[in-house]
Amino acid sequence: MDADDEPMTDQARVDGVHMRSAMEEAAAARCRTSPNPWVGAVVVADGEVVGAGATSPPGGSHAEVVALAAAGGEARGATLYATLEPCCHTGRTGPCTTAILEAGVGRVVVGIVDPDPEVAGRGLTVLEAAGLDVEVGVEADAIAAQLEPYLHHRRTGRPYVVLKLAATLDGRIAAPDGTSAWITGAEARIDVHRLRAESDAVCVGAGTVRADDPELTVRDWPGAGDAGAHDPRRIVLGVVPEGARVRPAVAHDGSLDDLLDDLGADGVLQLLIEGGADVAGRFHRAGLVDRYVVYLAPAILGGDDGRPLFAGPGGPTMADLRRGRFAAVTALGGDLRLDLVLDG
Repeated sequence: MDADDEPMTDQARVDGVHMRSAMEEAAAARCRTSPNPWVGAVVVADGEVVGAGATSPPGGSHAEVVALAAAGGEARGATLYATLEPCCHTGRTGPCTTAILEAGVGRVVVGIVDPDPEVAGRGLTVLEAAGLDVEVGVEADAIAAQLEPYLHHRRTGRPYVVLKLAATLDGRIAAPDGTSAWITGAEARIDVHRLRAESDAVCVGAGTVRADDPELTVRDWPGAGDAGAHDPRRIVLGVVPEGARVRPAVAHDGSLDDLLDDLGADGVLQLLIEGGADVAGRFHRAGLVDRYVVYLAPAILGGDDGRPLFAGPGGPTMADLRRGRFAAVTALGGDLRLDLVLDG
């Protein structure tokens, strides 16, 4: 029998349940922790959750400390579940490993190792050296997906780039006269505002600003207030027109590589590209897109004179076709959200 086929133990099932609870805590903090990762933690004693928490806004307590404070004295001898390895260094706050040891926790279950050079397994080493029972890897794939922008930033020094597109079924983002409001329905547009709230910065071309005069805010997401969300930094490729509603915005005239390097150095974890077709084509051809989010409407313009998803030259032959996988397919009212990650 292969290891993957071995039956799950009762403890493994319990660990999975509690780690998924920690992931729910993390998800609730998604829009308020950057440039820190959105981490969740729960404290379990005698089979019951006695404390739970997530990463606070920058400068505040980390998830483990929040959960331990909620548990109080019940944390002694308990099990702490954390989606990401506890830190062991002093930044704006003290080491989470110190808080764990002082609370008298008996067992620590971690989702994934933190690739940050300040941590990178050192937190686990501290806990193990102190005699704690430490387990790593529970719900690891799901947590890695949840923290992908943070992990990507730590691996590359650049933000995770999400390209958002809204199109008709025949792949058009605007009519021949340039009009594009509205291809998708209200539910999809609300989801776009939530996607902006999850992003530290949003980027459009100057042509889109002149044509559509977008605000690029999170105003239409009803959950923005409860999530602690804020409007992303706005970046325009080219000159920002006077009086444009996107202001305040940063104009960028350099290369896309320079843009990503600068944003990464400034702690931007996720960059959302919102168009138009020229900007989408530039990022796509440069191989800089990490995830494509396409909102597909059950509508057809017909003909070949509407504006396509990407402007500029594409692959000249089918040998140049780039394949990938749908990471998620979500129904939003009458529309579909397709999350695509290309191979390689």
